[in-house]
Amino acid sequence: MIKHSRITLVAALAAVGLALPAASMAASATASSSSTVVTPITITKSADLAFGKFAAGTGGTVTVSTSGARTISGGVVQMTSTTTAAKFDVAGETGATYSITLGGTAVLTSGSDTMAFTAVSDLTGANATSGTVTSGTLTAGAQSIYVGGVLTVGASQAPGTYTGTVIASVDYN
Repeated sequence: MIKHSRITLVAALAAVGLALPAASMAASATASSSSTVVTPITITKSADLAFGKFAAGTGGTVTVSTSGARTISGGVVQMTSTTTAAKFDVAGETGATYSITLGGTAVLTSGSDTMAFTAVSDLTGANATSGTVTSGTLTAGAQSIYVGGVLTVGASQAPGTYTGTVIASVDYN
């Protein structure tokens, strides 16, 4: 009987041990969670790109710099008129960097007539006549993008008002 009692006692102690929670085996910790929603990035056009008036002459190029200054090369004949660079104002989170993509038409059209167009841009409104910027930083939550361009004028370019679009797109990096 003693043998049987010992086996019963060992079995009873094992059953109690399995039923007890293993408190010394578990642990937990708590972490805080946070999030910051930033000011959305926006872009607005504040000036259009205008190449002004000119005569085709024997052809050449008309360039409007990012400061709005116009230069003419080749046989294009300059006429007095107002020229401006396009200006886009970007706003958003102070100190944030963002990417810039220029798009729009690669030609200006007047009916079925066209002139090739190449955009140039900078962030200072300097007198840039080549290159494009691909990123910027929002100092005090704002920055402007200035866009000029180069038109290729054919020797037999038809008279007319030629139009196209310049699209500036921005996104936070």
